[in-house]
Amino acid sequence: MDTLWDNIDKLSAVCRAAGAHLPDEELKALQVGKVAEEAGEAMHALHGLKGLTTCGDNHAWSEVQNDLVGAVIAALLAMHYIDPTGARATFGEIFHRRTRRGR
Repeated sequence: MDTLWDNIDKLSAVCRAAGAHLPDEELKALQVGKVAEEAGEAMHALHGLKGLTTCGDNHAWSEVQNDLVGAVIAALLAMHYIDPTGARATFGEIFHRRTRRGR
């Protein structure tokens, strides 16, 4: 997991530099919106996979997976934007709590 979070740290630095002209609260909000955008792309790919798009796009499960990973990365970046020093611990606590349900 450390490698994942190390990469999120590095990616966050690059993204924050690109958005340095924006207020911190706006960056946080935009990154949360990015999660929804990426999830929407996964849904679009799923619709394409099932032949439900009007634009004639053909998709594969690998594209759905690619977009799902994009949503996960966007979500981890959003957590990092919200709390750069505590995101790892917060994720760990929430992950532990949510995966214990139903046991």
